Amino acid sequence: MDVFQTMRFFTAVAQSGSFTAAAQLLDTTTTNVSKAISSLEARLHTRLINRTTRRLALTEAGVRYLQRCEKILEEIREAEEEAGTAQIDPKGRLKIHAVSAIGNHYVIDAIARYREIHPSVMFDLTLTNRLPDLLEEGYDMSIVLARDLPDSGFVAQRLGTTYSILCASPAYLKKRGTPDSPGALHAHDCLRIVNTVMPVEHWVFEGPEGMETINTPESSFHVNTADAMTVALTAGMGIGVQPIASAVAGLRAGTLVRVLPDYHFEELSLFAIYPSRKFVDAKIKTWLEFLKNHIPNLLAADEKIASQSEHRVR
Repeated sequence: MDVFQTMRFFTAVAQSGSFTAAAQLLDTTTTNVSKAISSLEARLHTRLINRTTRRLALTEAGVRYLQRCEKILEEIREAEEEAGTAQIDPKGRLKIHAVSAIGNHYVIDAIARYREIHPSVMFDLTLTNRLPDLLEEGYDMSIVLARDLPDSGFVAQRLGTTYSILCASPAYLKKRGTPDSPGALHAHDCLRIVNTVMPVEHWVFEGPEGMETINTPESSFHVNTADAMTVALTAGMGIGVQPIASAVAGLRAGTLVRVLPDYHFEELSLFAIYPSRKFVDAKIKTWLEFLKNHIPNLLAADEKIASQSEHRVR
């Protein structure tokens, strides 16, 4: 019999005043209760209960031990209730990772809206362009863009698809002209995002004739985040790749123009990755369900803006 179970037996005897009453409370036999108390006293080398045929009385050591047992068992009960509540009551802190462009343009908005429904859930959000080790780094969830996911043993929920497009500022296009095909990009200043998602050696487009691949144009500027690329493109430094999420604000404002509007880069899936399907906290369950309902609408709205964007040089 383990220590905590023995404590429960002793506490039941002390509180009920008899072995028989304790056995009824614990749904066991009087013999089992008696053996448990004798074993406990033998292990502690201390007499905890003085017993006669008519009554029981705690020794001084027994009184002190009972006080400790009651406190420990109450803390265990509270811990078990709290752990059980986590399955039904969304509260606590979520540690979330997201790739930068998706995090800035979709996840932060989703967090704000989710917390209107579940204000007891708090968030620690980290934005990077790498896939973290969820267990090693303690993340509850990672939200990433990928063609395919490695076999990690984690659970992955697909939230939707998106793609990147080419953009430039009106000023750059007015000065340098507008390419009319992917091959014409080699005559332009092409800016490159360098991260785990974008290929280094070539750009793969999907266009009117299907898939088209060109060697990545020589570039005078490399950067690792889409939002930094937005700043460079708006400044007129050249033509560059933009995830739709990063491009839409500039497209709306007219500070960016879509280049080669009949072409886009290959589609990527947006995944929410978390460690396990079993005993998932209510905060993770409700957050995931919220993302599954919220993110696809945002992706569709932004794709509509990108597809309607036409090249206009002012």
